Amino acid sequence: MESVKYSCPSHHCKSWVMLTENFSCDQQQYPEEAVNIIKSAFTGGVVGWVYGGVPAFQQARRAFIERSQGELFQNQADAVQSAHRAGLRSFIRYGWRWSWRVAAFVALFNSVSASLSAYRNKTTIGNYATAGGFTGALFRMHLGLQGLASGFIFGTAFGIPAGGLIIFIQNLAGETLQEKRNRERREQYEQKLAEWQSRLSVTEVLGQMESNTLEGPQMEIAKESRSY
Repeated sequence: MESVKYSCPSHHCKSWVMLTENFSCDQQQYPEEAVNIIKSAFTGGVVGWVYGGVPAFQQARRAFIERSQGELFQNQADAVQSAHRAGLRSFIRYGWRWSWRVAAFVALFNSVSASLSAYRNKTTIGNYATAGGFTGALFRMHLGLQGLASGFIFGTAFGIPAGGLIIFIQNLAGETLQEKRNRERREQYEQKLAEWQSRLSVTEVLGQMESNTLEGPQMEIAKESRSY
């Protein structure tokens, strides 16, 4: 009874295989795409913390000084420390609010764009525009349909220049991440093919040697039988 094999369209199967390969660990090494997403998310978190924390620190420090004009402090150092503590609390509070939002936005944006590039097997600005629109809409969907639309527009407007900058930087390095992944995949295939051909040639040589070894005794036996 012949076994029935299921076959799917080659384009979609190949795209899904490349997508899973781009985010799968190989020999206990994390894929470069995942490492870049983590690095960019961390950098975005730091930038978001500075962006939200520094203005909050300065504003809280000024507000504390204005409120404490009539208060008495032991000395000038005590007053300065109190103002810094008030600013530090605002820096941590508002910095964290911006930090995790920016980090999540950057991580989701890069994940979607990397997935689209892997699935389509090419890196284009359209991938980043789509990723930006999806991420922006997801972050604003809790505000209803109007927030969903505004988030999509903002995300798309952000994704186009961001994608152009990323592609420009990658081209300066000589190749995009997807081109690098395709090159490494091709080199790995060629290496495995060479190893397979080498093993096949060794197997053929061993088979020929074994055949010659068996033919020797058989010929001697045939000669002896003819002599009788």
